[in-house]
Amino acid sequence: MAGHGTDEHPHGADRLCEAGDRVYSRAVRRGRVHRRDAEQVPCLLELALLHPDPDDMDWLVPTSPQEVMTRLLRGVYEEISSSRLRVGSAVEAFEWYAGLGRQVQPAPAAEGPAIRVLDGLARIQAAMDEAAQACTTEVLTVQPGGIRREAELSEGLHRAMALRRRGVRMRDLYTHVARHGHGLLSYLELMGDAVEARTLDEVTERLILFDRTVAFIPANAERTMALELRHPALVDYLVTVFDRFWRLAIPLTAPLPDTGIEGISHRERSIAALLAEGHQDAVIAERLGISVRTCRAHIARLSETLGAASRTQLGVRIAQAGLDRSHPPTLTVPDQESPTAR
Repeated sequence: MAGHGTDEHPHGADRLCEAGDRVYSRAVRRGRVHRRDAEQVPCLLELALLHPDPDDMDWLVPTSPQEVMTRLLRGVYEEISSSRLRVGSAVEAFEWYAGLGRQVQPAPAAEGPAIRVLDGLARIQAAMDEAAQACTTEVLTVQPGGIRREAELSEGLHRAMALRRRGVRMRDLYTHVARHGHGLLSYLELMGDAVEARTLDEVTERLILFDRTVAFIPANAERTMALELRHPALVDYLVTVFDRFWRLAIPLTAPLPDTGIEGISHRERSIAALLAEGHQDAVIAERLGISVRTCRAHIARLSETLGAASRTQLGVRIAQAGLDRSHPPTLTVPDQESPTAR
């Protein structure tokens, strides 16, 4: 939506078009406007004078002009040597916006809003870059999705190196599948003792925490929207979730524990436990960070090892071998002729 209608309303931050004036004034009076009412005034979203309502993404709520001014002028002042006239125009413009938005209460400048919806990859990255620049002690991340692409790791390397130079420590949680990615191993080698990585069978959705004061989580399945969380109770809750996962996770430098059953790998044990819970192949693959094709190949090997001729029989053999539990006992796997475990 960000680019829709731009040809009809071309202007910068130094003024608000007549159509934008009407829609923003209506949002101030009513407290919010529907997204479709703002389709013809992308300037309001570009200037962040309207932002998605965290309680209902189909609606937009007005942002305090003072808050918008504080955020946007930060970038303008960095260019003050070559853009002095732009700064003056922007200040005048935001004074005018303040006249329109007297009914909107500004958020405390030092803390910002407790929950902010970030719409679009560029805004998400800009907000995380800002949080990273302010970070002084610690970054905690949960990285689902299996093997991370080398291009993705390389793109974030300069940010991680900047954090390392400032003495910031990082702790990253991945799925066990990530252990097979050469890009991740190279990244950790470059970062040295500034980053500690651990893995689990499965982790939560993506989570990034800076200094235990601000967190970022996805707001939709496509990850084109995100929530920036600064509410202390929410952030503390996410920190607790991370710390508990961290205690259960296995350091990347340590081998995965043996399953106790000959011929069955750690990943196949994880698949067996999820099969026993009744999950379909696609769900299992998504939770473990592998492809559906790889998941089915593991299920086939699991069936062969346990001597199961069907999915129903496989479920029985999984239970007999104790693979439906988190910590299966050491048992002898039945051979093809023996229908029961000893």
